Amino acid sequence: MRFDMKTSTYKAISCDFYDILEASATLKKECIINFFNANGEEQQLVSRIINLFTKDKEEFMELEHRELIRLDRIISVDGVLLPTAC
Repeated sequence: MRFDMKTSTYKAISCDFYDILEASATLKKECIINFFNANGEEQQLVSRIINLFTKDKEEFMELEHRELIRLDRIISVDGVLLPTAC
């Protein structure tokens, strides 16, 4: 599965999944994050979530090395799959 970065509009993520991200950020927990990168390809990295924020009606997570991931591009965090929006 590929994620079309040029034509995709932001889709809100599950409230429960957002809570998982917030908890990981609060605990400064190192996470295994699977997501679609800027080319629409699946990618995995290990990092800490340092901030969750909204910009232009899109939600993002900022990781410890300043990487930004739009929340609806996440596939999973620590094996927990991103469910559909609430």
